[in-house]
Amino acid sequence: MNLFADRFPKRFIQVGVAEQNLATVASGMAAMGKLPFISSYCMFSPGRNWEQIRTTITYNNVPVIIAGSHAGVSVGPDGGTHQALEDIALMRVLPRMNVIVPCDSIEAKKATLAVAKLRQPAFIRLAREKSPVITTEDTPFEIGKAQIVYETDGIAHVGVIACGALVHNAMKAAQKLEKEGIRVKVMNLATIKPLDVDAIVALARETKAIVTVEEHQVAGGMGSAVAECLAQYLPTPIEFLGVQDQYGQSGTPLELIEHYGMGVKDIISAVKKALDRK
Repeated sequence: MNLFADRFPKRFIQVGVAEQNLATVASGMAAMGKLPFISSYCMFSPGRNWEQIRTTITYNNVPVIIAGSHAGVSVGPDGGTHQALEDIALMRVLPRMNVIVPCDSIEAKKATLAVAKLRQPAFIRLAREKSPVITTEDTPFEIGKAQIVYETDGIAHVGVIACGALVHNAMKAAQKLEKEGIRVKVMNLATIKPLDVDAIVALARETKAIVTVEEHQVAGGMGSAVAECLAQYLPTPIEFLGVQDQYGQSGTPLELIEHYGMGVKDIISAVKKALDRK
């Protein structure tokens, strides 16, 4: 936001440590024809101001874009109070809300431009830690469309569906599994809502087993959205990787990803477990 403030000082409004006010000011501006982007830590927006987002933004169906930063345990030393692990669940339950979790900085830029054109309420979930860039300027991005980012020749044994920075871990796991003769197709599910039902069902139909990977509580998150989809259209064995009904804690980002079972070795173990359930 500081880059925008420096370039467009008359279009930047600082409301201070007041996320509930942040949402309601933005909703009023949107009702008058503006296109507000609001930004804070995910734990406070949409965490603290969820009711204001619900009532003044989605209920009124005004185009406010919520850019939530510092999501997941990779926030690191700030600890459990500042590590948002519930925000996908909070936002995907809201009618009219679009939920996007970019996998890297290039995709985040594309998502930002896409939601600006959408003219609907939207939530973009962003991390704090620097993360690997795994897409290019030519990589397709469309709201509501998933992308296969890693595959090998032949029918895949297991499909891994990931979002955010953990897409990179999923790709690394797939590379290691390939050396063991296990073919894995990795899907980047950047849009949690609206969900790409066709792509998810097609991946499950090919592989007969799915692993979901997200830096979020397993309950209510991206994996839950995938499970709801497959329960309706194609019941499939699923292994869920994410935070298992716990709060975060202080530590380095890498330590915390490993501690909460979202590292490369954990994805490899989940893929093998999913294979056993086919």
